[in-house]
Amino acid sequence: QSLFVVTLQAHKSTTPVILLDPFGKEMSSEEFTSNFYQWVEQGGSRIVFVIGGAEGLPDELRSGRPLNGQNPILYSLSQLTFTHQFARLVLIEQIYRASEIRKGSGYHK
Repeated sequence: QSLFVVTLQAHKSTTPVILLDPFGKEMSSEEFTSNFYQWVEQGGSRIVFVIGGAEGLPDELRSGRPLNGQNPILYSLSQLTFTHQFARLVLIEQIYRASEIRKGSGYHK
């Protein structure tokens, strides 16, 4: 096992692990909002997001093998290639957008 997998397994078993990878499922902002708040409830306000590199995450993580007794969730931010810094920015914006969608503000559209 890689150090990366061991580190992920150190999190509480209720903490959702979201793997962001170009090979993951794409979703709309509305779907992300719904999923995000489910993850927040499931993890007791804790979520682990893992951003893959340009080639995606290691096969060891993408295999769907359980981490801490849970299947990691594989999602894609985009089919485009981003730097890690930009991927973080996109993720933060989507989390902000999710909060605005949930509040019903006009930010989303």
